[in-house]
Amino acid sequence: MDEEIFTIKEVASYLKLTEKTAYRLAAEGKLPGFKVGGSWRFKKEALLAWIKKQERASNGN
Repeated sequence: MDEEIFTIKEVASYLKLTEKTAYRLAAEGKLPGFKVGGSWRFKKEALLAWIKKQERASNGN
């Protein structure tokens, strides 16, 4: 299994967001993440799928 997992800090950097915004989006269920011992974690594969979905929604598809 070679799945890359990001922390909230890494996701914020990857998406060019503040950590506070990334945390809020995750807590609201708008970012695909999961908690491990109270800390947010994100699978890169799920983030890439989420980005594509956001792009389609922005383009009206």
